[in-house]
Amino acid sequence: MTLTGIERFFDTKDMIVSKTDVKGYITYANDIFLDIAGYAEEEVLNKPHNLIRHPDMPRCVFKLLWDTLAGGNEIFAYVLNQAKNGDYYWVLAHVTPSYDADHNVIGYHSTRRVPNPDTVQNAIIPLYNQLCEIENSEQNSKVGMQKAFDHLVGILTDAGIDYDEFISSLMHSA
Repeated sequence: MTLTGIERFFDTKDMIVSKTDVKGYITYANDIFLDIAGYAEEEVLNKPHNLIRHPDMPRCVFKLLWDTLAGGNEIFAYVLNQAKNGDYYWVLAHVTPSYDADHNVIGYHSTRRVPNPDTVQNAIIPLYNQLCEIENSEQNSKVGMQKAFDHLVGILTDAGIDYDEFISSLMHSA
């Protein structure tokens, strides 16, 4: 896929919604998801959600996301996605586990909204560029991802906050 460098936008009143099974395969995508990502429903159902993963999105952020969800917790994260044609779009994602009647995790529900553009430009892009640089500095991708993850944890530890507090501070500083 060739990246176009063109950013896509969606309305601040709109929410992108998708659901996945426990392995991250899409089981539901709303019309806004399909529109912004440029896919037909049959192209995304039962496909891995990372179908829309942009190559400039740090893998360590997804590690944090999946580790948090595996612990039964919700997470907010700024995510750079890629449309089918190579365009990109930013979202502020809220991902939660979905449970059955016996409280077993049966999948995940993600709602994404328009992030504050100043936050993306001034805080997220510089951080994500740094994390990607660390990830790409290692020949072994798993080693690079772990180094970037450790760097992110170090930043938070030095600031005396956890990831949720960091994201909350960005959401409320806008």
